Amino acid sequence: MEKRKRQTYKNAQIISQIRKSQNVFVRNRIQKVDYYFSKHPGVPQKMRIRGGKTEKVTIGSARMHVCSFGKKVFVIALKYEGENEYRYIIASDLSWRTIDIVEAYSQRWLVEVLIEDWKANEGWATLTKLQGEKGSRRGLILSLLVDHCLSFHPDQIARFKNKLPAFTVGCLRRQTNIESLFLFITDILDSPDPYEELDDKFTKMKQNLLEFKSSKKHMVSKDISNFKPTESLKYKMAS
Repeated sequence: MEKRKRQTYKNAQIISQIRKSQNVFVRNRIQKVDYYFSKHPGVPQKMRIRGGKTEKVTIGSARMHVCSFGKKVFVIALKYEGENEYRYIIASDLSWRTIDIVEAYSQRWLVEVLIEDWKANEGWATLTKLQGEKGSRRGLILSLLVDHCLSFHPDQIARFKNKLPAFTVGCLRRQTNIESLFLFITDILDSPDPYEELDDKFTKMKQNLLEFKSSKKHMVSKDISNFKPTESLKYKMAS
């Protein structure tokens, strides 16, 4: 898997996780990665989680040859406050700083958010009408069409024009449901007497129900760093 990623994204930083039993070649001998970091423990630091709050962590790192990969990578031992064991993160580009790698790795949660949005709002999971390969393929096409159509919602266009974070699919889906119900009822009751009263009530209901709230899990309004290689390290690794 890692080999295919490197072949497909040749210039990208590939960040992943390895087991503590992985063999590494350090100082002319092979040893387990957890054994190496038991002899070279990390130091306390502070890192920003998902572009938001800062937490205390213990971090150790070294550039070493991972035997199963057949090449040298950046290996980082990371342990959050209160944890007893390290987790081991690897990065393909050796010119990044350690702290940038672990902070970028914390943003992998956005992948889970995307999957959750697809399952909850775009025709997957309990909303799936077709099963098997055909159902998966058609569901994917339908979900992408839904995403595309919702990009033209007036409120979404206003967000784009003002350079604000876009509304989520779930948020827009709930709004369009209420708007459709509102239009349906007003069409039926479009008469001189009840319309004014219903319009007032439903307008107030719409304002109360459709208050947009920023989504913390989507990292809205968070300071997401522009992760990139460090020039001095890049020059050092090239020499």
